[in-house]
Amino acid sequence: MSDYNWCHGPRCHKRHTTNRIRGVKGSKVLRTIKIALKDFDRYGYRTDTIWKYFCDQTCMHDFIHTHVEEFVRLHPRTECLETPIEDPVKVKPYENANWSDWQIKEIDNNSNP
Repeated sequence: MSDYNWCHGPRCHKRHTTNRIRGVKGSKVLRTIKIALKDFDRYGYRTDTIWKYFCDQTCMHDFIHTHVEEFVRLHPRTECLETPIEDPVKVKPYENANWSDWQIKEIDNNSNP
């Protein structure tokens, strides 16, 4: 396995930043950013995060906007998800407050501790 990935952003190689410029005088190019996987351990990041595929949020969002329909086709949501809760309670955050919050507590239905 390689020690790096190339950024998966569809327009990474077109973004005008100095860290993407490569080549010798007269034949310069803008190149996709190389992401070193070994750097993640040094900074305390896990290597199984999304940041091993994208150099920054712009490239990540470009990829998502380009491929979101494909994601949904691969993993469709065919039914709603629900979380069991106790009856919500109206609570004032402090005495004589003019407004109230709703306190919502999830119920743990897990029979295995």
